[in-house]
Amino acid sequence: MSRVYNFSAGPAVLPEEVLKEAAEEMLDYRGCGMSVMEMSHRSGMFETIINEAEEDLRDLLQIPENYKVLFLQGGASQQFAMIPMNLMKNREADYIVTGQWAKKAWQEAQKYGKANKIASSEDKTFSYIPDCSDLDISPNADYVYICENNTIYGTKFRELPNTKGKTLVADVSSCFLSEPVDVSKYGVLYGGVQKNIGPAGMVISIIREDLITGDVLEGTPTMLNFKTHADAGSLYNTPNSYCIYMCGKVFKWLKNMGGLSVMKERNEKKAALLYDFLDKSHLFKGTVVPKDRSLMNVPFVTGNPELDAKFVKEAKEAGLENLKGHRSVGGMRASIYNAMPVEGVEALVAFMKKFEKENV
Repeated sequence: MSRVYNFSAGPAVLPEEVLKEAAEEMLDYRGCGMSVMEMSHRSGMFETIINEAEEDLRDLLQIPENYKVLFLQGGASQQFAMIPMNLMKNREADYIVTGQWAKKAWQEAQKYGKANKIASSEDKTFSYIPDCSDLDISPNADYVYICENNTIYGTKFRELPNTKGKTLVADVSSCFLSEPVDVSKYGVLYGGVQKNIGPAGMVISIIREDLITGDVLEGTPTMLNFKTHADAGSLYNTPNSYCIYMCGKVFKWLKNMGGLSVMKERNEKKAALLYDFLDKSHLFKGTVVPKDRSLMNVPFVTGNPELDAKFVKEAKEAGLENLKGHRSVGGMRASIYNAMPVEGVEALVAFMKKFEKENV
C-alpha cells in the first residue's frame, strides 16, 4: 500500500525518514535487545535519549540558559489549567481570544481568578488577528495569553502583542518549530507535539526559570506544579518515553534539513502555492484575511456544503486524506506542516484545479 498525502491537523504527518528509522529500531534499539517502549525511563540509555532531545531542541530554537524545557503529559489542553495554577499570583490575567483553543484557555482560567478578554476576533468567526499594538493591559495581570497559530481558523500572529512589560504566554502547538523564534520574548511557550513534531500524547513547555517558583494556587496537584517537573528533569513520574524518543528523531531531522530558517522558506513556498491558487480560483475561497494567514493551516470553502462534501470525498479517493474542515467551521482545511512535502501541496492544487474545471 502506498502512502497518502495526509493533511490532518493532528495527529499529523511525520517525516518518512523518521518513521522508517523508528521502524528499524522497533524491536531492538541500538543493540539493547528491546524497544524504547519497553525501556526503563530510569535507564542510562533512556537518559541519553531525553538529554539529546532537549539538547537538539535547545539548539534548534536557541533557547536561552535561563529557560527550562519540560516534556509533559496531558497535552496542550492541560496547560489551560496548569498555567493559571502556576502563574496567576494576583488572581488576574489577560487573554487574547483568536480561536477555539484560546477561548477554551480563557474559560478554564476563569476557574482560578479573573481572566480578562482584552481582544477578540470572534465577531468575524476568528478570520483575522485583532490589532494588539496598544491593548488595555490590566495593571494586576500576571500574564498575557495568546494562541499564536489558530489551527481551526488558519490565522497566525505575525507580530507579537505589545504586553507592556507583562509576561507573554503562548500556545504554539500548530506552528511549533515551523520558523525561527526569539524565545526571550516569551515567559512561557508551549505546544502539543502531535501537530508538527511527533505522536500524540505530550506537550513541550519552555518556561523562564523565574516563573518556576513552586508558589502555586492552593489545591494545585503535585503533578500540575511546574517545579515538580523542572526539579526532576521531566522524570518525576514515568514520562511519555516513546513520544520523547520520536520527537528527538524529528529534532535531528530538522537539524539535518538545515534548521528552522530553511523550514520557514520551505513552509512559505508550500503555503504560497496553495494561497496563490485560492486567490485566483473561481470556485474555492480562502476564509482568512490575507495578512493574517497561517503557513501551517489553510482553511477554504466552495460556498456550497454539498460541493464541499463532494470535494472531500473525491480528494480522499485521489489519495489526499483528512481535508475536511473542523466540525465547528465546515468546509475544508489543509494542514501543511513541516513534514508535508511540496509534492503533496502540488498534488492538492492539481486536484483542486481538476475539481474546479469539472464543477463550475
